[in-house]
Amino acid sequence: MPEVSIQTPQHALAAYFAAPSGGPGPWPAVIVIHDVFGMTPDLRRHVDWFASQGYLAVGPDLYSWGGKMKCMVSTFRDMGQRKGPAFDDIDAVRAWLEARPDCTGKIGITGFCMGGAFALFAAAGHGFQVSGVNYGVVPKDIDQVVRGACPIVGSFGAKDRTLKGAAGRLEKALAAQGVDHDVKEYPDAGHSFFNDHGTTTFKVLGGLIGGFYHAPTEADARQRILAFFGKHLG
Repeated sequence: MPEVSIQTPQHALAAYFAAPSGGPGPWPAVIVIHDVFGMTPDLRRHVDWFASQGYLAVGPDLYSWGGKMKCMVSTFRDMGQRKGPAFDDIDAVRAWLEARPDCTGKIGITGFCMGGAFALFAAAGHGFQVSGVNYGVVPKDIDQVVRGACPIVGSFGAKDRTLKGAAGRLEKALAAQGVDHDVKEYPDAGHSFFNDHGTTTFKVLGGLIGGFYHAPTEADARQRILAFFGKHLG
C-alpha cells in the first residue's frame, strides 16, 4: 500500500509508505521529510531505499491537506517557529508507525533542506531515537535546540552558499551537549546533493544558492546514515 492517508489532529495527510520485503518484521521505522518541492519521485526514491535497508519508511506530504501555496506558507511558518500543525503532523505520523504491529517502536526521522530543518527541530521532545539532518538550517541558538536531543547524523556541502559554517556549528553544539553525533561537510557538494529532481526550476534555484545533485556524496552520506541509524534503531 504505497499511498496511505494518516489522520492528524488537524486533517488527513497523504503519505508514501514502503515496507521491507523480507518477512513480516517487526521492523524499526523512519519518517522521511521532503524538501521545498514536496512529494516528488525523489522523495519516493528515498523512502524505497530505507525500506530496502530493513526499515518501515513513510514520507508524509506536508502540502497535501490544502492548496499547495497555502500549505507551503503554513509549513515554513511552523518551521520558523519550531512548533505548530506541521510538527503535529509529524508526531501523528510517528504515532501511526508506532501503532503498527510490524513496527518495533524504534523510529528515526530524516529530511532534506526544509525537511532537514524539521528533522533537527524534532530531535528533542518528539519521541525519536535518531535524526538525520541533511543540509537543514542551523540556527544561532543551536545549543538550545539540541539540548536533550536524540543522536544526530548530519550531512552538509561546503559549496552550499546558504549554510556556510553550519556543519561546524552543529557539531560544536552536539559535542557541548553530549549528544552522540556524526556530522560531515563534503568539499565537492553543495546544497541539495541528495535531491535528484532534474527540473529546470531546481537547476535555476540550485545555481543561485550553490545547490546540485551529487551522486558520489549521496552514496557516502547514505552509508553513514545507514550505519548511524542501525546503531540507534537496532
